[in-house]
Amino acid sequence: MRAFVFPGQGSQKVGMGSELAAVSAAARAVFEEVDDALGLKLSAIMAEGPEDQLTLTENAQPAIMANAMATLRVLEAEFGVKLIEQGSCVAGHSLGEYTALCAVGAFDLATTARLLKLRGQAMQAAVPVGEGAMAALLGADIEKATALAAVAAEGEVCEIANDNDPGQVVISGHKGAIERAAAMVKDHGIKRGVLLPVSAPFHCSLMQPAADRMAEALAKTPPGDLALPLFANVTAAKVTSGEEERDLLVQQVTGRVRWREGVAAMHADGVRSFVELGGKVLTPMIKKIAGEAETTSLITIENIEEFAKTL
Repeated sequence: MRAFVFPGQGSQKVGMGSELAAVSAAARAVFEEVDDALGLKLSAIMAEGPEDQLTLTENAQPAIMANAMATLRVLEAEFGVKLIEQGSCVAGHSLGEYTALCAVGAFDLATTARLLKLRGQAMQAAVPVGEGAMAALLGADIEKATALAAVAAEGEVCEIANDNDPGQVVISGHKGAIERAAAMVKDHGIKRGVLLPVSAPFHCSLMQPAADRMAEALAKTPPGDLALPLFANVTAAKVTSGEEERDLLVQQVTGRVRWREGVAAMHADGVRSFVELGGKVLTPMIKKIAGEAETTSLITIENIEEFAKTL
């Protein structure tokens, strides 16, 4: 069994998608459709920067999705490999869950782009700049991270945002609490605490205003049913119903990304091959969770062609 997986925020970089656009009309069509949907030349920001514009949450989220979908369209249009024929399930990390939904037909491309731009804007606006922070805890398992967060909170928000793999957990919340946690890691048997260069404290209860805005948007534009099952971030469990997934997308804004558990659940379900489209962020995590599974990253036209030949 094979899972197709889609990266989240942090995987953006200037130049992303340029090579695919240069060689594939299918890739160019994705970028043009996203530009039209947003009323913004996002493809130019992706190709040329400036970097500070690309890293803005409202641009980074649809850009990462567009790059991954362009990769998928190249695979399908240029090499005849259909995701719904070759895959058993899909998953995505945070915003990548929207990309996964687009890939299995629950949202069309333009809708996905608009929802992600709104999601980025709403998440940025939920907490004033400078009041929130996030930190990666390296060498931490979920038990150590939970204990540290509880001690560091001191009445503020300090919560698990991402359970990425057996040795990496990300915490999110008020800046003071996150800084306290990062300073106390050694006391809890954690190797390092690294403050992340993010503009808002994602995936914690401070994001509730953003969750409310996404609830309104998704009520008007709910996902349809899925051509393949999706393993959702907040439950680490399989979803096939668009109605159920709509509620999970709202919960996802404030909820924990249970990536480690989700990969383990896919592996337990029989998945032995994981294919990441548009990045090489998730595959190292997957190797730490399901070491014997085969992992493939599709970024360049050469990657895509080589993968297609294996099928």
